[in-house]
Amino acid sequence: MDRGQRLGSEKILTLLIRLSAPATVAMLVNALYNIIDTIFIGRGVGYLGIGGLTVAFPVQMAIMALAQTIGIGAASATSRNLGAGEVEKAKKVAGNSFLASMLMGAVVFTVGNLMMNPILKMFGATDTLLPYAKEYLRIILIGSLYFPFVVNANNVIRSEGNSKVAMISMIVGAVINTCLDYLFIFPMNMGIKGAALATITSQFFSLLYVLYYFYGENSLIKVKIRHLKWDWSIQKEILKIGSSSFARQIAGSLMAIAVNNSLAFYGGDLALSVFGIVQRVMMFLFMPMFGIVQGMQPIVGYNYASRNAKRVIEVVKLAITGITMMAVVSTILGQLFPASIIRLFDDSQEVVETGILALRISIAMIPIVGVQIVGAALFQSLGKVIPALVLTISRQILFLIPLVLILPKIGGLGLIGIWISFPLADLLSTVFTSFWVKKQINELKRSIQ
Repeated sequence: MDRGQRLGSEKILTLLIRLSAPATVAMLVNALYNIIDTIFIGRGVGYLGIGGLTVAFPVQMAIMALAQTIGIGAASATSRNLGAGEVEKAKKVAGNSFLASMLMGAVVFTVGNLMMNPILKMFGATDTLLPYAKEYLRIILIGSLYFPFVVNANNVIRSEGNSKVAMISMIVGAVINTCLDYLFIFPMNMGIKGAALATITSQFFSLLYVLYYFYGENSLIKVKIRHLKWDWSIQKEILKIGSSSFARQIAGSLMAIAVNNSLAFYGGDLALSVFGIVQRVMMFLFMPMFGIVQGMQPIVGYNYASRNAKRVIEVVKLAITGITMMAVVSTILGQLFPASIIRLFDDSQEVVETGILALRISIAMIPIVGVQIVGAALFQSLGKVIPALVLTISRQILFLIPLVLILPKIGGLGLIGIWISFPLADLLSTVFTSFWVKKQINELKRSIQ
């Protein structure tokens, strides 16, 4: 049985585990090397280095947002074409996504270098942190020339049901990045510049790996020269479907404008650096959840196109259950050992004391976010752009940003109000998403009847 047929016939639990386990491991590894990167900078440069990384990170998120727009859109279209038996169309989609990702990388590199100072200041860079952020971002932008292709390619690989290859690609990059981080930051004493060089070098090795896969013997989607022809109808479909992913990712950058500037106002460089630590920890908690979602999406797309609504409903329920279990365990660990977690990055008393409170408050509602994460991905996989877009931006744009701007001013909450905004946004967005998901599940049940 080939991979395409398995998406429509294999037992859902087995299929979801098989597809999501590699993606979850890859996401964990990806989050782990982000944490290690920050630990090395904290230990090798100090908390100001972490602050510079915090300011530059939204720019990396924006690059990822653009890359995921193409990758998620292409993956959704590819899996639905495979489900409908349109293999040649799936190859054309992949080819067009490759062209779009390369063009996008060139644009990001050019704009980023021309407007670096105003961009970093917009994201909250203080005079103290700006030199650190510039030194890091100048090198990261070199990787933007090819990293979007890697992100896109991994999504296309998952769409054909081969998430193991995508996992290996991310693990290869993470292992190389971690080793080079240590080498460049400590023995070679390159500071924050060394962290950036380690990142773009590891991304290049991931590029070589995905190219080897696509032009080897194992890929279902053999992209030939004839498939690398710009097609506006395909590009519009990719962008249309991927827009919700773009919204989720870019929402993180927009959120950073509000959060970073508020933190700089109410808490200064120390608060920005602490947020950088908390942000990395929260990424570590959230990333495995997105691994389950990535395993779910090709199953939903394939079976929805094949008009097998029962399998769609089953995989959605299993994904929510799995994410919730994972979130509960992660949150308990975070609440029990916040001091130990913060000390990994910086053991100075002021950082630890501020970080413990910030971490405990920020992760308080993570156990309930499974519905929100799966809900947005469900509509994305079904090709329903508007619901996917609205749900994707709900947590950060509709709820978090207003809360960050309002709560610090209420009753003199200040910095505490910023930290409270995170769990409150999780709660409101989960309730909001539940209504949309319930309505969609009911529609699917009616189609079965």
